[in-house]
Amino acid sequence: MKVAPEKVLVAMSGGVDSSVAALRLRRCGVEIEGAYMKNWINEENILGECPWQQDIADARSVAGSLAIPFHVFNLMREYRARVVEYLLHGYQSGITPNPDVMCNREMKFGVFLELARQKGFAGVATGHYARRRQRDDGTWDILEGVDESKDQSYFLALLRQEQIAAAHFPVGELHKSEVRALARQFQLSTADKKDSQGICFIGNVKMSDFLRAFMPDRPGPIKGRDGRVLGEHRGLHLYTLGQRRGLRVPSNTPYQAYVVVEKRPGANELIVAFDRPETEGLYARRCRIASISYTNKVIDSTVKIRARPRYRARAAEVRFEPLDGRRAWLEFAEPQRALTPGQICALYDGEALLGGGIFEEVYA
Repeated sequence: MKVAPEKVLVAMSGGVDSSVAALRLRRCGVEIEGAYMKNWINEENILGECPWQQDIADARSVAGSLAIPFHVFNLMREYRARVVEYLLHGYQSGITPNPDVMCNREMKFGVFLELARQKGFAGVATGHYARRRQRDDGTWDILEGVDESKDQSYFLALLRQEQIAAAHFPVGELHKSEVRALARQFQLSTADKKDSQGICFIGNVKMSDFLRAFMPDRPGPIKGRDGRVLGEHRGLHLYTLGQRRGLRVPSNTPYQAYVVVEKRPGANELIVAFDRPETEGLYARRCRIASISYTNKVIDSTVKIRARPRYRARAAEVRFEPLDGRRAWLEFAEPQRALTPGQICALYDGEALLGGGIFEEVYA
């Protein structure tokens, strides 16, 4: 791990990853302080767990063990404006947005970074499983984390160069087991704490429950490709392409399940079909991405690179054909399942993250 020569503010979420990020910097002699971003406290009483009070207590405990100053920043107004509104607007428009990617760009390396700079810090550190590498020209690349099963570079796909230059990822060179081992070795209170689940900073809350707190149900028919009515949906915004669970449409065909293959907002219809490779609308090779953000250099010519269409998907070979500085055609070497408008597509050259864009149109 390269040592940061200047003062760094560590985003401490109350989890083991950010705890060990602070630990590693501290042990390397970096001058650090810790801070918790108070972004959401579930004032709407949405079903689910929003453990912000416990997270603050855990982060404060770790900061005490490391003998570093600790702060709590109230960023709820900014989070609602930059992440929650983006999320709700996306679903209202009929697409499936990614709040975690936007949270990183707008909050952790946006609002939080600017606040850190105002307080005299040169950069910020997080517990992301990703790495940085400096080029000969002084610019920075983001690399995939060493632990392939935990790599989180996908969630950093929309970061800009000025944000990456101020970012530090102290656990990116470690495997998760090593992170927990370090936390136990130095008796950090978060050593055995379970990883957080759910929406970024909101907690273990189902997306459907979160959306229903802000958007009323708008029931409509669930239909097959042949036009038969198979059931009723609760609102198109509660479903996404490729979704299998929660459809409440029984299948009379053994070993076959229905999945969402299309949403028709005009007619308020949800279209489903069997989950098969040949199913129309489920697999696609060609698509257009928009709002492209590059981590370093702009791709201005047609190239073959790798693309990851969702977090848990393997990066696949793709032909990248730029249309302008912000849009491009992608053609995958192999058909991809459920490419979804609104979701993020991360772009790679080997282990280096090139940037990312938002799926705009998908074609078979």
